[in-house]
Amino acid sequence: MSIERRWPHAEITADLAALRARGPLVHCLTNVVASTLTANVLLAIGASPAMVHEEQEAAGFTSIAQAVLVNVGTITEATARAMEAAARTAAAKGVPWVLDPVGVGALPWRRRFARGLLAYRPGVIRGNGSEILSLAGSADGGKGVDSTASSADALTAAASLATTTGAVVALSGATDFITDGSEVVEVPGGNVMLTRVTGTGCALGAVIAAFLGAGCPPLRAATAASAVFSTAAETAMVYSHGPGSFTVAWLDVLANLDA
Repeated sequence: MSIERRWPHAEITADLAALRARGPLVHCLTNVVASTLTANVLLAIGASPAMVHEEQEAAGFTSIAQAVLVNVGTITEATARAMEAAARTAAAKGVPWVLDPVGVGALPWRRRFARGLLAYRPGVIRGNGSEILSLAGSADGGKGVDSTASSADALTAAASLATTTGAVVALSGATDFITDGSEVVEVPGGNVMLTRVTGTGCALGAVIAAFLGAGCPPLRAATAASAVFSTAAETAMVYSHGPGSFTVAWLDVLANLDA
């Protein structure tokens, strides 16, 4: 695998402008802990969020969305049925979707469920090191929903998972890695404060979906989302004194980010 260490600034700027111009509708079947932050982040970058978790509505709403996020963070049997309906419909209708396998390293039922969703061909799989290692079948573990493996530790497993599934795998960590199984894009930066606010990783999955919904191919969508997150976090820290002020500043920076 080759590692690309450049940030394609011009491409990312153009992709963000395209997202804001289109305002893609992103159907988020996500966890209750992250729903509000996810919606606010999507609004800040210029997308349109919706959270439809009812099984009887999930498939129909997927049909009208530009992209879908399936995040298994607080999954129940009822929401699992809605998530599968949304993923199945996305695959049938050609709607790009993102799988965020939260906590699969520590919890067997959700691990089996997330692996089953791979049959519906997600465009991007986003997770931390422990989650990607587990989903790839390399190792299980994790501290609840937190990773005990670095993004670098899971890079080989991520490339294997990308090759097996056809999805781009976006590894989140101190350094983010995005791979399609042959190429690897490295996105450095960000700030540790992102780990002090709940739901930031989940929101990243939604932003990847938004870039997909704006027409970006998966590798480019995941790279743009990661770069936007990283840049906004670095800038927000200038105005922050802790996690509360960071969250407000981060949303403001996301809304005003430009070239």
